[in-house]
Amino acid sequence: MDGTKPLDGEKPLERTVEEGRRFARRMYLPRILGVGAGMVCVGGGLWEASAPFWEWILLAANGLLWPHLAYRLARRGADPYRAELRNLMADSACGGAWAAAIGFNIVPTAVMFSMLAMDKAALGGMRLLVRCLNVQMVAAAALALLMGFEFHFASHRVAQLGSLPLLLCYPVIIGYLTYRLARRVRQQNDLLATLSTIDGLTRLVNRTHWEQAVATEFQRCRRIGYSSAVMMLDIDHFKAVNDVHGHPTGDDALRTVATILRDTLRLHDVAGRYGGEEFGVVLPGIDAQGAAAIAERIRRRIESSVIEPRRGVRVTVSIGFAVLSSEDGDHGAWIGRADRALYAAKAAGRNRAIGHDPRQALA
Repeated sequence: MDGTKPLDGEKPLERTVEEGRRFARRMYLPRILGVGAGMVCVGGGLWEASAPFWEWILLAANGLLWPHLAYRLARRGADPYRAELRNLMADSACGGAWAAAIGFNIVPTAVMFSMLAMDKAALGGMRLLVRCLNVQMVAAAALALLMGFEFHFASHRVAQLGSLPLLLCYPVIIGYLTYRLARRVRQQNDLLATLSTIDGLTRLVNRTHWEQAVATEFQRCRRIGYSSAVMMLDIDHFKAVNDVHGHPTGDDALRTVATILRDTLRLHDVAGRYGGEEFGVVLPGIDAQGAAAIAERIRRRIESSVIEPRRGVRVTVSIGFAVLSSEDGDHGAWIGRADRALYAAKAAGRNRAIGHDPRQALA
């Protein structure tokens, strides 16, 4: 009669001690609520069976002490996760024993068995459900044999009313925990989807997703006739920066360029790390003059920035840009013209911005 949070997959995975402890902690309050409602459910059956006083004492101990003992056992175990799984099996064994103790009174027994089956299926799928059902039936049969198979199948008003808290409240608990799990999984999936688009060092979009942005802008411009530009940037003599000052300084240079791009570009511009020390930018709704102005602004800000203040390390960039032309057959050709303009800037002495003329012969 415990409340559980569903796990991922039917077969238990190896988990660290801390993960196991977090699992036990998540189970703690739901188990208190579930076992408490189950105690009321069993109490109705004990009342109708005219149970002796010592059974009421055991029921109170099970309902009031067991959740806290189970938590301590899991928290202090060498493998908290597996210890918590054993606690779940003990929950099922207690449910089976109490069903026998009330003479299998039909309503509380059915409610207990269905609630226990529901949360085990939600927790570990069929694997855990079958294991717990086996333990539950063995415990029920053993206690029934010990008590001489005293059956009280009929359920009257007290047993029916006592079953209502578990029947009405426990599914809500399981449903809420399942909702929280689904929400957490959705958030994690959203985070993973975001992380899969981001370059870890510069926090700009990676090459794949930047090229998708270029392709999207290419189709949009062809559809509505807007002017847009693609810009390619490359850090000058980046290998020398790494060789002379070390790779950490080279990483700082990449991060600095990325920060300047974010701070200088417009909100709807899309900057990405194209590879190595090369960056790409999509500039929607802009002509050659506007692209040249943005490129020059970026170049000057990078030139004036200090990468390593203690040693006065600075870098410069070469920039090439290309406004979309009717001669561009696809977005790859558009990027290619901007890349050729970049190499022209490098050939002209670096630390400058050059635009590609679409009238030039395509290489």
